[in-house]
Amino acid sequence: MITSADLRHRHAEVWDAAVRHRFVDELWAGTVDDAVMARYLAQDALFLDAFVALLGAAVSSADEPGARMAVARQLGLVAGDEDDYFTRALARLDAAGPVEPLPPTAGFLTLMESARRSGEYATIMTVLLVAEWLYLDWADRPDPAPTDWLHAEWIELHRGPAFAAWVALLRTEVDRVGADEAVFARAVDLERAFFDAAYG
Repeated sequence: MITSADLRHRHAEVWDAAVRHRFVDELWAGTVDDAVMARYLAQDALFLDAFVALLGAAVSSADEPGARMAVARQLGLVAGDEDDYFTRALARLDAAGPVEPLPPTAGFLTLMESARRSGEYATIMTVLLVAEWLYLDWADRPDPAPTDWLHAEWIELHRGPAFAAWVALLRTEVDRVGADEAVFARAVDLERAFFDAAYG
């Protein structure tokens, strides 16, 4: 059975291009232009409802009580801390109005909805794994955090012991139940394209 480490290795070129993207470097440096940050966050906020629904599908389809409870706990965090950040950040950037999804956003929303509707735990966990592990990868740098809360809090939401433990659980579950490599590859491609789209 293919493991999460195998998948990461097989798709390393695109994965690393996302993790080392210009947007990530500028985020860490605290130099992301406000217009770029607004476009990025306004698009990312479009994922929140679909992501919560996908987590709910993982809770529903999990085949082990321990995994079910761990996913349920993460669902509560996403609905709380991350939603609060979006509200404050988009208000500061004057970007709180409705936006249309850009092609990478639309593609990822379609992928999440397809996984949710499938009811297949392995597929659902594969999508969640890419979305969370790739973000942990770029957020887990040893560099000093930027001083502006707008940048620093977005980084902090995607690193630290609790988030690392969550990603470890996703990896363990994907290693246990298997993964859909085509879904993994599609998700990684969309993550890189999502960063590109922030620059218009």
